[in-house]
Amino acid sequence: MNRLQNYKDENIAYWTKRAPGYSDVNREELRTAQRKIWSQALDTRIRLHFEGRSRNNIHVLDVGTGPGFFAIILTELGYRVTAVDYTSAMLERARRNAGRLAEKICFQQMNAEELSFPDGSFDVIVSRNLTWNLSKPEQAYAQWVRVLKQGGLLLNFDANWYRYLYDAQAETGHHSDRENVRAAGAADDTAGTDVAAMEAIARQAPLSRCRRPQWDQDILGRLGMKVSADTEVWKQVWTRDEWINNASTPMFLITASRTA
Repeated sequence: MNRLQNYKDENIAYWTKRAPGYSDVNREELRTAQRKIWSQALDTRIRLHFEGRSRNNIHVLDVGTGPGFFAIILTELGYRVTAVDYTSAMLERARRNAGRLAEKICFQQMNAEELSFPDGSFDVIVSRNLTWNLSKPEQAYAQWVRVLKQGGLLLNFDANWYRYLYDAQAETGHHSDRENVRAAGAADDTAGTDVAAMEAIARQAPLSRCRRPQWDQDILGRLGMKVSADTEVWKQVWTRDEWINNASTPMFLITASRTA
């Protein structure tokens, strides 16, 4: 078995096992103020980009939907949504979490790096906490650009997850975060996570070593996208506990539009 296939198999095994716990995290977001916060964060940016267009005329692809959080809130808002994930267990959880909305969402099992959609299929592509985990992130971005329509919009929320495995300063920050979680009595994001297994996967992920979001801006720029990065979006979308857990690894937002 080659290294790349082994990495993909490890990923599938890990996220299949993690699906119930990760689904619980998404269900908590759906029960709390996070539902409205994320809905506004996505809706504001999409409607600003497509000023004057109705939501039901905007087709969104949620890449790496996991337990379906983005797909659910975007469908609630009235967008046409297709949601893909590499792991069947995650898609099953997503369908359950969507409830009555499941029949309105087109769920498909698909590799984010090898999309089977025709060119120019979608107006918007959204993703959260996925890119860092991909074996071929540059290829994934090329695929996302390919299936995006002219004038389309890409919104990718991510962070420098697991950079602490390679960077001394990041490692110091990571240890400080863990101490602060205990001192503040905050809910621990790593609870229920097989940290050793996730770190083993992260050591194989190419983006664990990269400095982001600069990497993303460079790649998308080469792909002909007009791209920008918001390094303070975490202040808008994270809960207090998320801030404490991940202070040294703030979430950023890559916004890119296809102009050519």
